[in-house]
Amino acid sequence: MAQRRRTRKAIVDATRQLITDGQSPSIDDIAAAADVSRRTIYMYFPTIDQLLLDAATGLLAETSVDAVLDPDRHGDDVFARADALAKALVDLAPKALPLGRKIISLTVDAPPANDGVRRGYRRIEWIERAVEPIRSQLDDEQYDRLVSALAVMLGWEAMVVLRDVRGLNAADEEAVIRWTTRALIEAMLAEAAARSTRS
Repeated sequence: MAQRRRTRKAIVDATRQLITDGQSPSIDDIAAAADVSRRTIYMYFPTIDQLLLDAATGLLAETSVDAVLDPDRHGDDVFARADALAKALVDLAPKALPLGRKIISLTVDAPPANDGVRRGYRRIEWIERAVEPIRSQLDDEQYDRLVSALAVMLGWEAMVVLRDVRGLNAADEEAVIRWTTRALIEAMLAEAAARSTRS
């Protein structure tokens, strides 16, 4: 899994650099820059459009999300880290959500990539960084379940539901996402504490 993440990251990083340099890269350009084969790129990104959208979205999100997840900013306060991540993602929505909707439409019916993931790998990395302070308090199953539950709330899909199905404005959407994020962490910590007292 770690090798797959590194390969995917190398492909996206190379694409972002080419875009930053002002190019409209082809698959051959990206393969050369990432030092991978065209086939490898297609194993992770079935279309060039998906890869370009993913890279562009990463350029939008990288600076602000990485800044809020800086350990010096919130220390080991998992609630502050997760809340900052939720807020940063909502703050990016005006620019990122239109791209996100396009990525969803490109990936929803696509076959899974080599690692079984169609999209959202960056989101998982951010969530793992946010909950890292409580990792030692959770067993593997609890940790994986918490990361999966947070992935449902901290992303475009939740925003689409809250906007399109619930009709929420941006402020109410942010409140729901931040409240749910905190509630999921609190519930998991309570479960872990109850389990440890039974042991």
